[in-house]
Order: sequence, then structure tokens, then C-alpha cells
Amino acid sequence: MISNVSAHWAGLSWWHIIRLGLIQTALGGIVVLTTSTLNRIMVVELALAATIPGFLVTIHHVVQLARPRIGYGSDVGGRRTPWIIGGMAILGVGGVLAALGTTLIPSQHWLGLGVSALGFFAIGVGTGATGTSLLALLAKQVAPERKPAAAALVWFMMIIGFAVTASIAGHFLDPYSPERLLAVTTTVSALAMMITLVAIRGIEPRDSTGTNTALVEAAIEKHAFRTALLEVWQDPQARVFTVFVFVSMLAYSAQDLILEPFAGLVFGRTPGESTQLAGVQHGGVLLGMTAMAISTLLFKSRGAALLRLWIRGGCLLSAVALFLLCWGGLTSPTWSLEANVFLLGTANGGFAVAAIGAMMVLASAGQKKREGIRMGLWGAAQAIAFALGGFLGAVAVDVTSYWLNDPAISYGLVFACEGVLFVVAASMARHIHIANWGGEQQNQLPSFGDIALAEAGEGGIR
Repeated sequence: MISNVSAHWAGLSWWHIIRLGLIQTALGGIVVLTTSTLNRIMVVELALAATIPGFLVTIHHVVQLARPRIGYGSDVGGRRTPWIIGGMAILGVGGVLAALGTTLIPSQHWLGLGVSALGFFAIGVGTGATGTSLLALLAKQVAPERKPAAAALVWFMMIIGFAVTASIAGHFLDPYSPERLLAVTTTVSALAMMITLVAIRGIEPRDSTGTNTALVEAAIEKHAFRTALLEVWQDPQARVFTVFVFVSMLAYSAQDLILEPFAGLVFGRTPGESTQLAGVQHGGVLLGMTAMAISTLLFKSRGAALLRLWIRGGCLLSAVALFLLCWGGLTSPTWSLEANVFLLGTANGGFAVAAIGAMMVLASAGQKKREGIRMGLWGAAQAIAFALGGFLGAVAVDVTSYWLNDPAISYGLVFACEGVLFVVAASMARHIHIANWGGEQQNQLPSFGDIALAEAGEGGIR
């Protein structure tokens, strides 16, 4: 029986991690349809103001302020699987509602907008429930030395979900019709739900409900959510990391809506060329993610130090790339924009997945079982940063363009501000302390109480 407990504490296998990554792929498939494809249909096919889909996408981000409460609920319940499945179901329903609302807008404008808003609200809830619970499960069950690479793999598979869904769904959406949109969205949502049900099956031990609930209730002492959140916030590391996530992700997301217009206005790139530029950036992101994952796997003994290096180095290199964009736009029409954007993507990718790896390590730190609420807190900080980042970046360009006649200066000022935010984030990262893998492994060994509880359960922990 004790050997079974030890096997459980050894962590999830790579096959299990890949299966959880498939859930992120499914999540990414629904999200890209609703936040990207519906955005384009509303602006182009329906000729709506860009503010309308922008507001709807903001709803999806703002709702994710509920992530800490969701994480707390999964902590108290002891099992993440119901939250992952339930979250994906809500996400799928939200995707269908958002598409249905879009099809209603031409004939019943306000009803369509109301249904779409309800859909995006559900998308936010579903994304928060599935994403927070899945990362909390990884943080709890993955061996410490695998967490950075696991974070990179899961993020990579979510990007695959973006790319594959956008490509296949785009093919079936042409020529556009409301019926096609509903059919494609419903199909993607149904497939995402089926993938989730198959992928999650058997990953959490069947007997973990009673065991984990007892452990969690003993650790949390049945405190209310507000008390539990306050206790996490009083942890200096949790507090510093929350602010770091917000600042770094604000800088990361502020470029989203302005990079392609910058390429067109300042460097004369065509729409097709600017779209290809986004592909160049994503290529850099994948390179940065892969390099981070491989380095932490090859040098496990220095994994914590490498993680800190990737976080700080990625932030500083992102700042350099943004300052170079500013400089290139102001000084040279022949500036190597593609190389500059590739560098930015590489730095962004390395720092972002290193930060997620740090989240997974820090989420299981401390004496009390708070993986869910910690992940929820940091997920909420990231969601709000993304909601503000794209919006503030676009507004800043509009405001500076109103006073300045040179788009290179307008965009350059915004890129420079983003670079400064990355420098601030790199400075804050100095205060993030990540335990060595060896120490984490020792902390994760089961106590005699854990073994006794496991032996009391039917079949023990598997």
C-alpha cells in the first residue's frame, strides 16, 4: 500500500501531461473561434464598430476575476476533474451562444448583442474553471523537475488548438453564412467536450475525493473564501508574483492590436505581409518555449536557477526587442522588421512559459493546500492584464496620433512604454524565490497521516 502512495507522489507521466495538454488544445479551439473569428465576422461581414466585439472580448477577460473563487472551490472539493469537465461544458455552451447571437444581430440587433454578451460571459466562466483547475492539477501532481517543461508543452498544445481550429474552421466557413457559422461552432464545441471527457479519464485517482477532501479540510480548517484568499495574499512570494504577473502580462499583451498596423503604416507592409509577420512572431514564441523546456530538462540540478534566468532574461530581451522596434521605425525604412519581431516572439515565448512553470512550482509551495486559489489569483491577474493591455495599447496609439502627425513616433512611444514595463517586471522578478527541485521533492513526500488515509481508502491511492 505504501508503495502505491509513493508511486502516486512520483507525479504524472508525460503521457498524462500530454493528455491534459489535449484539453488545453480543445479549450484553445473554442476560444480562437469566439475571440478571433467572431470578431472578424462582426467587423467585416456585419459592418459593426470594432468597439462592439472588443467589448464582448473584454467581458470574457473580466469575468475571469472569479478564478480565485473557482480555485478555492476545487481546493475544498479536493478533485479538479469535475471543475475541468464542467468548465469545458460551460465554455462550449458559451461558444454556441456567442455564435448564435452573432447570427441574430442583422435581424434582431439588441437581442443578438444580448445573447452574444451572455455567450462571452459563459466563455469567461468556462475558460476560468477549466484553465485554473487544469493548472492546479498539474501543479499538484507533476514532479517539480518536470513542471517548467510541462508548462511549455501545455501552452504549446493550446497554440496548436488555435492554429488547427483557425485553419480547419476557416475552410468550412467559406462561403460565409449564419448557418455555417453555427454548424462549425457547435461541432468544435462538441469535439472539445468529447476530447476533454476522454483525456481526463483516470488521471485523478478515483479514491481521491474522500482522501483529498480530508487533507484539504484539515489544512484550510473550513475557512471562508475571503479568509483563505487573504492568507494567500499575506504570503510575500504570492503577493510579489501576482504583481509581477500583472505587470509582465500587461506589457506582453499591449502589442497584440498594434503590431500589424505598425507594420503597415510605418513600413508599408500589405495586409498579407503583416499577417505573415504574425506567423514570424509565433515562430519565435515556439522557439523560446522549446528552448526553455529543453534547458530545464537537461539541467535539472539547476532547474530553479534556469527558471529565474528565463523569466528575467526573457523580460529584458523583450524590452530590448521593443526598444529596437521603436528605433527601427524612427530611423530606417529598411529596418529588418521580421528579424526584430522574431526576436520579440522568442523572448516573449521563453519568459511566458517560464512564468507559467514558476506558477506551477509556487502554487504547491507553503504548508497549506492552496494550489487552486493560488493559480486562480495569478490567472485573474493575467486575465485582467490581457483585458487592459490590448485596449490600452490601442488607445495610447490613438491618443498620441491625435497630437502627433508621425505614426512612427506614436507607435514608437507605445513600444517604448511596453519596454519600460518589461524592465520593471524583470526588476520585480529578482524577488521571486523558487525552491530547488530537490527541496520540492522532499516537501512532496507523503506523511504518515497521508499513508494512513490512503490505506483507509478502498484500493489505496493509485
